[in-house]
Amino acid sequence: MTLFFATFATLLALINPLEAMPVYLGLVEGKTGAQRRSIARRSCLYALALMFFFLIFGAVLLRAFGVPLSMARIAGGVILIKLGFSLFSGSSLTAQSGRAPAGAGEDVSFVPLAMPIMFGPGAMATLMGMTSVVKEAHEALIAFAEVSLAIVATMAVTFAALMGAKRVEHRIGPRGVDAATRIVGFFVSGIGVGMSFQGLMEALQPYGIGVAH
Repeated sequence: MTLFFATFATLLALINPLEAMPVYLGLVEGKTGAQRRSIARRSCLYALALMFFFLIFGAVLLRAFGVPLSMARIAGGVILIKLGFSLFSGSSLTAQSGRAPAGAGEDVSFVPLAMPIMFGPGAMATLMGMTSVVKEAHEALIAFAEVSLAIVATMAVTFAALMGAKRVEHRIGPRGVDAATRIVGFFVSGIGVGMSFQGLMEALQPYGIGVAH
C-alpha cells in the first residue's frame, strides 16, 4: 500500500481541505443549506472525475494539443491569482448571488472550486507522474487500483471538510470567517504567483534561461 499512501498524502497536501474551507464559505455566501451541500457534492464529484480523466488521458491529451505542462501551470496560476485577489478584497465571486432567488447566480462548483482549488496543475502533474509509475509497476492493475483508491479517499476527506465548514463558521463567527477568507485569499494569490513563475521557468528552460550552469 506504499503507492496508496504516497498518492493520498500528496493529493491531500495539494488540495489542503483546511485552506479550501474558507474559500468554499466565501463562494457560497448567502446560499441555503441545501445549495451549500449541493455545491460541495458537485465540486468534489467534478474534481474526482477530473482526477480520473487526467490519470488515464492527461498525458496523451496534452501531447495531442501540443500544450506542455509548464503552460498549464501558468494558466492555473493566473486563475488562482484572480481568485485570491477577489477573496482578499472581500468581493466574493458569488456576492450578488446571495441576494438572488435560489438557483440563480453563477455556479462555482466547477470553477473555481473543482478547478483549480481542488484540481490544479499540481494535482495534474502528480497524476501524470503516477501514470508512468502505474505503467512501470510489476502489477499494473494493482498499482492502478491503489492510485484510484487514494483519489477517492482524498476527495472523501475533502467533502467531509466542506460539509463541516458551516460548523466552523458558527464557532468562529462571520468576522472570523471573513478574516480567514482574506488571509487564505492572500496566500492563494501567492500560490498562484509561484505556480505561474514555476511554469514560466520551465517554459524558458529549453531556451537556456533559468538553468543553473
